[in-house]
Amino acid sequence: MTKQTDVVVIGAGPAGLAAAETAAAHGLEVTLIDEQPSAGGQIYRAVAHGNDALDDILGGDYVAGRKLLDTLADPRVHHIAGATVWDMTRERDVYYSKDGEAQVLNARYVIIATGAMERPTPFSGWTLPGVMTAGAGQILLKTSGVLPPQPIVLAGSGPLLLLLATQYLRAGQSLAAIVETTRPSNRFNALKHTAGMLGASDYIKKGLRMLTDIRRQHVPIYKGARKLRAAGSGELERVSFEHRGATRSLECRTLMVHAGVVPSVQLTQLLGVEHHFDPRQRCWHPVVDDNGETGIQGIAVAGDGASIAGAEAAHIRGVRSGLAAARALEKIDDAQLASNTAPLSRKLRGYVNARPFLDALYPPAEEFLDPPDDVMVCRCEEIRAGTIREYVDLGCLGPNQTKAFGRSGMGPCQGRMCGATVSEIIARRRGASMEDVGTYRVRAPIKPVTVGEMASMSEKARNR
Repeated sequence: MTKQTDVVVIGAGPAGLAAAETAAAHGLEVTLIDEQPSAGGQIYRAVAHGNDALDDILGGDYVAGRKLLDTLADPRVHHIAGATVWDMTRERDVYYSKDGEAQVLNARYVIIATGAMERPTPFSGWTLPGVMTAGAGQILLKTSGVLPPQPIVLAGSGPLLLLLATQYLRAGQSLAAIVETTRPSNRFNALKHTAGMLGASDYIKKGLRMLTDIRRQHVPIYKGARKLRAAGSGELERVSFEHRGATRSLECRTLMVHAGVVPSVQLTQLLGVEHHFDPRQRCWHPVVDDNGETGIQGIAVAGDGASIAGAEAAHIRGVRSGLAAARALEKIDDAQLASNTAPLSRKLRGYVNARPFLDALYPPAEEFLDPPDDVMVCRCEEIRAGTIREYVDLGCLGPNQTKAFGRSGMGPCQGRMCGATVSEIIARRRGASMEDVGTYRVRAPIKPVTVGEMASMSEKARNR
């Protein structure tokens, strides 16, 4: 028989933990499901297992996330760690696997707090061993204190590059260079959004502090770089790029690339939640109200999975979603919901108002959105950008048709790593909008699951 609970929260990052804490505080039984072995999400990954030396390296913002783990001490919160959610229904049946067995859990209310993922950055050589995302570099540092082989180059754009650079420098690791793909003209585009950024003075102070630390260590910074390439015989050996009209080449064993983050929307797409394409952040996000509630009764989205706004905003949004669950399940009334969310709205406004400035300053480089023909786009099926363009020339109108032409998006990642790029390539080749082109149609299972796991489920679940 399918197990029942009041609230299921999917994801134990800042939004999920805040949502679980708030719902439990209003007398609701909460099941918190997360893929990682310990709570914290990507931003606070492994925060429970830190030590003084690592805390000094990662900084105060990371350490501050440790207090969120107090949520797990509440007896009304049941934390299921190391569990992968691979299916969900509009009736709030949540299917997940843990330790080789699949389970199904029905909730009266579901809060999806799966957060964000790094935007894929396809460029020549990005599949070579030694090339990784900046987020992967942080995971190595947070989970085990591992520093990658030198020489190290950071490339791309966005605050995460600066943060990772300062953390590595604190750890005693030297950096060969920071290669910024941010165009100089972006600064002028961002100026009209300065007023919103001034309301988030903490962001400005942190950014200036990180730049000061990097300059103090004399790390070379190449601004406005283009045509990033990684090269090597079997593994990364060099990185090259154009800078001020000249081609530069650097010896490199580890290249970490970042071009921002995008909401993780596979679950909401699977459910058929309405989505909107954000032309500033070049990504899709689910349409939700101020409390994260979708157009499907009893299903909400909290944190960066709704739209990118950062860890602090994610925490506030998690609280609001927890309050929405309490209202939906009649633990509070409309008046109580309004009075509780009003101060949260004022606090959230500062973080949200800062986004237009950051989005204008750090848009993803065009070469990542629309890579050259020879660049691998679908890594699972080894399909290049030029091949996608050939499909369009043959009559392919959207990403779902590319599956019939050549299996792009049909590998183990189910299009998570190539979907946005494939849609961008098709839209630009057709001269169509991203709304017209659309995205891959998401089907369960959204994560790999074995036949044995599915067979372990109850007869009722298998006959769904």
